[in-house]
Amino acid sequence: MKMKEAFEAYERIRYRLPDVTRRANCHRLPNLDYLASEIDVFLLDAFGVLNIGETAIPGVPERVAGLQKGGKRVMVVSNAAGYPHSALMRKYKRLGYNFDPEDVITSRTATLAAINKMPTTKWGIMDTEIWGLEDLEHLDITYLADDVSAYEEAEGFILMGSAVWTERRHAFLETSLIKNPRPVIVGNPDIVAPYEDGFSIEPGSYGHRLGDDTGVEPCFFGKPFQNIFDLAFTRLDSFDPARTIMVGDSLHTDILGGQAAGIKSALIAGYGFFAGHDVFPPIISSGIQPDYILDCP
Repeated sequence: MKMKEAFEAYERIRYRLPDVTRRANCHRLPNLDYLASEIDVFLLDAFGVLNIGETAIPGVPERVAGLQKGGKRVMVVSNAAGYPHSALMRKYKRLGYNFDPEDVITSRTATLAAINKMPTTKWGIMDTEIWGLEDLEHLDITYLADDVSAYEEAEGFILMGSAVWTERRHAFLETSLIKNPRPVIVGNPDIVAPYEDGFSIEPGSYGHRLGDDTGVEPCFFGKPFQNIFDLAFTRLDSFDPARTIMVGDSLHTDILGGQAAGIKSALIAGYGFFAGHDVFPPIISSGIQPDYILDCP
């Protein structure tokens, strides 16, 4: 999938996303350092801000360390639901970042916080078995693969990671939901994510398809929805929304989500979703306006 296709896919599901609440100035700056005098709390997306796939964006580990040394609170707020928390911590350390575990908040965390308040359910899960059951060991889950009976026996479904998901498996899930509607929890609302060689298809893409094709409206956890921001805000003793910013590469998740949460937003123009493209036509056509546009993180 190319950028234009991904942008159009997000636009088609705008009715499920938060409303645009305000206009912003789209003030252009070189990088995060130029926000240090105005911002105390930085909420950073991961893909497109900290890294592209398994590679750190050049200069960003040093820039983040400088903000931390300067007394800024720097947190990761990511839709990386497919990774256990410990795996993410190891990844960020390998890439040169030093985050406190409490300062890494993902849509996986938000999803599990909600599921833990629900009645005991036999879940069928879209995820990658290679990561094991870390963070999930207390749940009654069956990985969804090519056994149709697993779909039929589940009392609800969790869409957490789509790396090994296939159209065949999606057809099994869709057919099962049409025959017997059950709850669908989407642990990553992203439609795509930027990698070194292009965009991956993420759980949000399949979740929206299920909603459109089965009549079962999914529950989404992660950006741009308020649940992940509420979780991030609970990690802060106190904060000034006017001096707190969401930094990301996506208008429909990072910028719209930060705006809906009542904080400032900064769009990364040179990496991630819009790398190699002019960001202003999508800003104009979507009406989603960041407070700042940064050439790089």
